[in-house]
Amino acid sequence: MKKQLFIACGIAIAAVSAAQAQDFPNRPVRMISPNPPSGANDTIGRIVAIKIGEALGQPMVIDNRGGAGGTLGAEIAAKANPDGYTLLAASVSTHSFSPALKDKLNYDPVKDFAPITLFAISQNLLVANPSLRVNTVSELVALAKSKPRALNYASGGTGSTSHYAIALFVHRAGISKETIHIPYKGGAPSVAATMAGETQFYFGPMASMTSQIQAGKLKAIAVGGIKRSPTLPDVPTVAESGVPSYQSFGWFGLMAPAKTPKVILQKLHQATITAVGSAEIAQKFMQLGVDPVTNSPEEFGKFVADQLVRYKSAVKELGIQAD
Repeated sequence: MKKQLFIACGIAIAAVSAAQAQDFPNRPVRMISPNPPSGANDTIGRIVAIKIGEALGQPMVIDNRGGAGGTLGAEIAAKANPDGYTLLAASVSTHSFSPALKDKLNYDPVKDFAPITLFAISQNLLVANPSLRVNTVSELVALAKSKPRALNYASGGTGSTSHYAIALFVHRAGISKETIHIPYKGGAPSVAATMAGETQFYFGPMASMTSQIQAGKLKAIAVGGIKRSPTLPDVPTVAESGVPSYQSFGWFGLMAPAKTPKVILQKLHQATITAVGSAEIAQKFMQLGVDPVTNSPEEFGKFVADQLVRYKSAVKELGIQAD
């Protein structure tokens, strides 16, 4: 009798859960942004969240949980109730670089999440102070070699994604010993230092520097992705500029906690596809130097796994350690 009652209760709970999944969403959905407000990553996530909310028929509420390279926000999302009402604006920081850099995290970047889709690829951009008499990667490399230890480069801090981008560049370009790393506390101070001439060059998210480039306060040298950016079509990639093994770009995608019901994941996937495909997002992303990109949950999962392997290999090659 007790066994039958237990089975009956289990069936009833499953039926209720299925009904709730079919009814999803019937209230606002929280999207954790694992970054401080107003930064490039947060800005991209907010743009997409508004349009996803419109597609779902319920508002997406941004919950900023910045800190520890995005891992604090990712941990909160990983441990949230898998009911579709807490999502993560996942990125290269939360699922590629930080897991590759840190021996221990309070979440597994693969097992603890259900991938939904990519929604953006953000170019990393190599920039220089306008007074620096270089316009190409080869000219920058030649200058660094002709004046050893005379050029400084900025990063957002030792162990940051911008540190990875530029450390990989100087290493692969063969000028790591000829240049000096100056770590700052974040991307904004790094950009400011390069504009002021405290440092001569920097490699960071294009989305945070487009306005400064247009104003002539920074000089664009090369992009770090596998293809040129539609925003700056005349700026070549690092790979085509003489460092063929180089690749560094930011990515952003939507993830839910593991064990989120499939029907909910399907609704979120379709809503995100609709949002990212809108003309409004295409226009806003173009202004930021960001490419709208979507894929299937299976493709996104494979992409995340592949990027993690790539970053682990590069971090080992560079010997980068977290602060």
